[in-house]
Amino acid sequence: MMRVAAIDCGTNSVRLLIADITHEDGITRLVDVERLMRVVRLGQGVDATGRLAPEALARTFAAVEEYADLIRDHGAATVRFVATSATRDASNRQEFVDGVRHRLGVEPEVVSGAEEAALSFAGAASVLPPAAGEKILVVDLGGGSTEFVLGGDGGVDAALSVDMGCVRFTERFLHGDPPTPEEVAAAEAEVARQLDTVMLSVPLDATDRVIGVAGTITTVAAHALDLNSYRPDDIDGTELPIGVVEAAASELLGFSRSWRENLPFMHPGRVDVIGAGALIWRCILLRLEAETGGRVRTAVASEHDILDGIALALAEGHR
Repeated sequence: MMRVAAIDCGTNSVRLLIADITHEDGITRLVDVERLMRVVRLGQGVDATGRLAPEALARTFAAVEEYADLIRDHGAATVRFVATSATRDASNRQEFVDGVRHRLGVEPEVVSGAEEAALSFAGAASVLPPAAGEKILVVDLGGGSTEFVLGGDGGVDAALSVDMGCVRFTERFLHGDPPTPEEVAAAEAEVARQLDTVMLSVPLDATDRVIGVAGTITTVAAHALDLNSYRPDDIDGTELPIGVVEAAASELLGFSRSWRENLPFMHPGRVDVIGAGALIWRCILLRLEAETGGRVRTAVASEHDILDGIALALAEGHR
């Protein structure tokens, strides 16, 4: 057994997983020691300015300092810090890299969209593995980008990362409270365009089962389940009809900001961007149902994602 620390720094949040790695009967498993999230909105304004804002960097560095203390206290043997969409897009990303290295003692890896997709698939498949011959589509809907990964029991077949996320779409399209029909229509048109691009690389019509990961998707699931608090154990692995998910997503999109912030399962850092995320997830599922001729009628929400994939990659590298 070994103890590892994985950090996933996205456009909206920075998350930590400290886990013990076990190997039994040829299967690698993670046992959580700490799993934390801090909403830092690193991607604030990046879509418009191309730069990481000073206040966003300050929030992120504060979270990194907190995580560094926990990693030291728990005695993790190895650490990997992965950064995704916002830092890929920023002209001043070296300032971010230097700040993380100074506080954590490791070099942050600004990974490509393809590697981000592969890590997300590995994390989701580690607890919801495909059956023989089954094709799973993992959708990782983040703040700045969304990853589409199609694979089976032999691994990843096709993957693509596109610039479509809850922070990016909120800043670009959804300015009303709640959004106007015109704003919603413009955002939906852009999702449709992005999905046309995805189809050129990832054959969505080959999907047998879809697993959605990351905070937008699990929050939509919490609303569909009518939870009175955010309970990961109740959300993880939940499989719901697409119609139920679509209805929950539509409600979140149509709520005012004040209504959303009073929902008992809503994280404060998601209040202003959940509408855009819900819109994107709704459009993806309806398109997927159409492309598969109705073969895919349900969607699974998973709490296991790129963070688990990073930790598993650390374990494999150690072995």
